[in-house]
Amino acid sequence: MTTVHDSARRQFMQKAAVAIAASSLPAINFAQSAGERQFDPQPGPWRSFELTTRVDIARTQGITRVWLPIPSVNTDWQQSLESSFSSNGKTELTSDSRYGARMLYAEFPESVAQPFVTLTSRIKTQNRAGNWAQKQVTTEDAATLRAHLAPTALLPTDGIVRKTALEATQGARSDVEKAQRLYDWIIANTYREPKTRGCGEGDIKTMLETGNLGGKCADLNALFVGLCRSVGLPARDVYGLRLVPSAFGYKELGGNPAKLAGAQHCRAEVFLKGYGWVAMDPADVAKVMRQETPEWIKTPQHALVAPVNKALFGSWEGNWVAYNTAHDVALPNSQGEKLGFFMYPVAETAAGRLDSYAPDLFKYEISAREMKG
Repeated sequence: MTTVHDSARRQFMQKAAVAIAASSLPAINFAQSAGERQFDPQPGPWRSFELTTRVDIARTQGITRVWLPIPSVNTDWQQSLESSFSSNGKTELTSDSRYGARMLYAEFPESVAQPFVTLTSRIKTQNRAGNWAQKQVTTEDAATLRAHLAPTALLPTDGIVRKTALEATQGARSDVEKAQRLYDWIIANTYREPKTRGCGEGDIKTMLETGNLGGKCADLNALFVGLCRSVGLPARDVYGLRLVPSAFGYKELGGNPAKLAGAQHCRAEVFLKGYGWVAMDPADVAKVMRQETPEWIKTPQHALVAPVNKALFGSWEGNWVAYNTAHDVALPNSQGEKLGFFMYPVAETAAGRLDSYAPDLFKYEISAREMKG
């Protein structure tokens, strides 16, 4: 039986194949049109933000527990500074033992009828761009590289994942070319599915086995990371949150600072010899193609998409904060299963784990404020 999904996917793949074929043709019209829009993040001044998450548990049952992610990344493009918090429960700053993902843990006895916790974190961010014209001496701890080649519960690196990656990178002569082939494969073969809840689940084996290659950032960028790892390229997902609108006018690539409860976004990085950890985000290319305009854009050569497609192989805009790069997260004192990733507030009562993808029922609010000076 043919489903609506099967038909839509078949049409998408046919048009994607046309787009790939078109990419080998002279690009005069595309190049001229692409000049009408700009998306070219370049390092510049640091921007300072104050990020606040407020949780109010609407329905309690027994002991209530809450875990909130805290920005844990310190790099050339992000500084995770101090955090403060308040609550009517017992609170503790803790972290994931494997990845170092920091979090605030709050616990409330049954006697607390209206549990709340507020977390405020300060961070600095800036745009990030790779310099492909000049290689550098890059070093990384060997154990770190091994860790980012290893499989996780949702990111296997054998079987259909490795088979797909080998086919996509056949004939590639360098690690950069391998990464480019896999980035292009994601954009040509997957698509943004607006109906996916949250940011997706990131179950890449199931995606490939079922042929259902629609999803959101935690699906598409996870697939990119898994494919990279399977052919020897250290790669990692970077889980975070959009803070403010894009400076380049792309409405889908920014957040409303007053209401960020649905602004979570996962990016990716790959380690390339001579370049170090390099920014990647094929999922945002797919998002622009699907949602930036009322009509679904089916080719990355489109004037609106082309600058984004080019820039997000090596660049990020600094209107986003990274929480962590953690997978298979075991929350301290949790009665539930491990998390595939940790970029949403999480809470549990005696009735079980609350739905992190339903902030209005949970409930929680997230907001950001840019600090000038």
